[in-house]
Amino acid sequence: MLPKNPDVVLVDTTLVVGAPVRLFVAGMGDALSTWFEAEDCKQTGSANMTGRVGSMTAYGLARMCFDTLLADGAAAKAAASQKIVTPEFERIVEANTLLSGLGFESGGLSGAHAIHNGLTALEGTHGYWHGEKVAIGTQSLLMLTKRPREIVNAVYGFCEAIGLPMTLADIGIGDATDDQLLEVAKLACDPADTMGNVPGSVTPKDVVAAIRAADAEGRARKAKQLAA
Repeated sequence: MLPKNPDVVLVDTTLVVGAPVRLFVAGMGDALSTWFEAEDCKQTGSANMTGRVGSMTAYGLARMCFDTLLADGAAAKAAASQKIVTPEFERIVEANTLLSGLGFESGGLSGAHAIHNGLTALEGTHGYWHGEKVAIGTQSLLMLTKRPREIVNAVYGFCEAIGLPMTLADIGIGDATDDQLLEVAKLACDPADTMGNVPGSVTPKDVVAAIRAADAEGRARKAKQLAA
């Protein structure tokens, strides 16, 4: 999108650790989508953000992003809460910035970001950060593409551990009607967006069903947590 890559990308973690923890967590929410969307593009042979098919390096970095989030995310958040730079914090900053950045630009996007873009049509979501809404998009993408149960469990467990949204209520639209979600889904399925990189033929009704299924999963987990 720019005529050349930056000469340097410099991130000072002593500055980053002073930012609100919610922003750090939202960064992980955005990064959480990286591997799933890159895998969709790999499976469908879809173009990345430069219009080319991704490299094996890009797909590998996208997977490394996911693995790093699961391994270090909770400890990194705890460090951020104390304004302490730890090795885990450093690794999550790298995952949020470098691995996710290269993973999405060179691997590609699919349904998680398309659903995020659709969600922005509902006013209730406007007080929530990009990464918080992408987390909901990722959970919905898991349902849409029928990812294995162990992956679903890992993603929801991660979101629960670091405080990312897991339900529509968590992003201000717990009372969303089917008609409103259909509006979201139609926007997500716009040919100009990236839903077309998802394997198979996806309709707006499919997207609504996936969003509802993801919300039900999140509500069930929250209920279980409260009962424990």
